[in-house]
Amino acid sequence: MDVRRVLARSAGVAGVVAGLAAAPAAVAQDVLAVGPVSAAPGSRASGHLEVPALGAERGTRIPITVINGSRPGPVLALVAGVHGMEYTPILALQRLREAIDPAQVRGALILVHVANVPSFLGRTIYYSPVDGKNLNRVFPGRRDGTVSERIADLITREVIEPSTHVIDIHGGDGNESLRPYSYWMTTAAPEVNDASRRLVLAFGLDHIVIDRERPADPAASVYLSNTASLRGKPAITVESGALAGTDEVSIARIERGVRGVMRELGMAADGPPPVEHPVWIDRNEVLRAKTTGILYPLVERGTTVSAGTVLAYVTDFAGRRLEEVRAPFDGEVLYVVATPPITAGEPVAFIGQRAAAPPTAGR
Repeated sequence: MDVRRVLARSAGVAGVVAGLAAAPAAVAQDVLAVGPVSAAPGSRASGHLEVPALGAERGTRIPITVINGSRPGPVLALVAGVHGMEYTPILALQRLREAIDPAQVRGALILVHVANVPSFLGRTIYYSPVDGKNLNRVFPGRRDGTVSERIADLITREVIEPSTHVIDIHGGDGNESLRPYSYWMTTAAPEVNDASRRLVLAFGLDHIVIDRERPADPAASVYLSNTASLRGKPAITVESGALAGTDEVSIARIERGVRGVMRELGMAADGPPPVEHPVWIDRNEVLRAKTTGILYPLVERGTTVSAGTVLAYVTDFAGRRLEEVRAPFDGEVLYVVATPPITAGEPVAFIGQRAAAPPTAGR
């Protein structure tokens, strides 16, 4: 691991995981280095993590910023651009880099500005234009793998491992009309789940999906946030923005959420309070196309639908209807694919149903 804290005392880290809102100090630090990027206390530094080429496949660079506070505290990782056409998180972190004053911070932040540069520069949804893989399906990655797997490996080692808390920030990809929501995962240890629950409330989005389906094997964690939680670090995934947009409301929502988490962790003296009356989404399902062709969505994001409602249909290129995609239960459309291209196996919509009662902490 090429991350080090000079003169670090690690004794308080476990206390932050177990008592997220209570303890203001997790780690005392001097210089914080993430790969080749080093920041002294009370300063920020930007640079890149290098993903080397392997054989005939080219490498890439991951732009990051380290904001090292003037006083000890948690290490919060903020990751944007896992999917390269999700622009609101990328723009929010550009703004937060300048807006967060290191002199006023307890602890430190690691900002990954664009995790998937090949996808960002290639303007591709979901998949890397280099290896055709979805970066958020290959964690914890492999040093000797394809470029997406090497990116995942480097983020796991250099960003997730030295952090105490992780937020994976997403938005509606270039094909997704999405309403804001977040994920609370419940597949890690109870104390990690409980700390993650407080994180997701602190971020402030009013719809929270309870995700009980993440893999439990740290060696095959698949998703970035799940990789963190299975390594004992409270982590959440958040979604703000739609159809690769760059609207101010969606960007500001992310900035506000980060400020709320910093307040909750004791990293900042102030910030917005946690969401008071969230809508907990218990039953949920991603509906996938069974055929390839032209997609015709029939509902908007945020729409309440009944079981059996036709959400979209797919035709072939001669206009013959191939399939209808129906709601499997009563619920709300959290996102719907709103662009015509569709390939068998790809998502068409995400449906969520409200929980009858708020979930029990830690479960």
